[in-house]
Amino acid sequence: MVKYLIPALILSIVGCQPQSQEQSVKHEAGPITLVIHGGAGTIRRENMTPEKEAAYHAALKTALDSGYAILEKGGKSVDAVIAAIKVMEDSPLFNAGKGAVFTNEGKNELDASIMDGSNLMAGAVAGVTTIKNPITAAHAVMTKSEHVMMIGRGAEIFAEEQGCEIVHPTYFFDSARYKSLMKAKENENDKSALLYDPYIKDQKFGTVGAVALDQYGNMAAGTSTGGMTNKKYGRVGDAPIIGAGTYADNNSCGISATGWGEFFIRLGVARDIAALVEYKGYSIQQAADSVVMKKLPKLGGDGGVIVLDRQGNFALTFCSEGMYRGHINKKGEAKTFIYKD
Repeated sequence: MVKYLIPALILSIVGCQPQSQEQSVKHEAGPITLVIHGGAGTIRRENMTPEKEAAYHAALKTALDSGYAILEKGGKSVDAVIAAIKVMEDSPLFNAGKGAVFTNEGKNELDASIMDGSNLMAGAVAGVTTIKNPITAAHAVMTKSEHVMMIGRGAEIFAEEQGCEIVHPTYFFDSARYKSLMKAKENENDKSALLYDPYIKDQKFGTVGAVALDQYGNMAAGTSTGGMTNKKYGRVGDAPIIGAGTYADNNSCGISATGWGEFFIRLGVARDIAALVEYKGYSIQQAADSVVMKKLPKLGGDGGVIVLDRQGNFALTFCSEGMYRGHINKKGEAKTFIYKD
């Protein structure tokens, strides 16, 4: 009797094993889309030279191409988001990674987060000073730990253990950003000039982000920032806060935000937009406008968001003078923008 039960037991155990991706039912590839932003604090028009403008468009295009190359080959949305953000983290043009602004103490403290819309997994790091690409550390937290956020030295140790590239803090030094800090310090008693930058309209802004949709219908979103010029005492903004600066859920949409972080945290901007889509049936443009164009200014904040849904629809919404932004579709057609027009 026992010898007949054993084969049945083996078959029962085997049958309980989850199918691999290769064993899953194949389906027709869906639309792939990638949207990005490089921050909602743009250079004033009067200070924007043709050379500088061309440099920004080129950097945005490179970021789009990097993420698209992954999606086009059947890669995952999470990997496309990382690829696009790494390009912007490596560019001194953006307030993230290499181009990060300085704190009151003269340091570069970086924050980043990422979220997988297929399973609501998320990871974030905050206040790190030695991780070359913080978005990779956020991904490591998401995939290689049981946590969602790690901060400071602990996050740096973990990132190094996971193989993230570690650099000396001086890697992030940028003379133009440092001059902005010195100017801000000169005007610390003048609240109107506290966040002054001779080139940027408002130094409260400055973040990079990406939202991607892969051919499997899965979305991911990520955000990375150097924070706020002259920020004090361990301040952390919305970029690494899931639900404030970053959110992704296949049931609604993916969002990455940029702007005055304190207001985005108080409003839970990213999650609010996703909730309006999921529970009220808003289009992503309606949801983005409701939060960014109405709720945010009413509270006293400003900035912008990029939003993407599973059908490939996207919104690039901001209530600031401009927002470095771009998108690329399944055909590889990319467009980049800076100002409202």
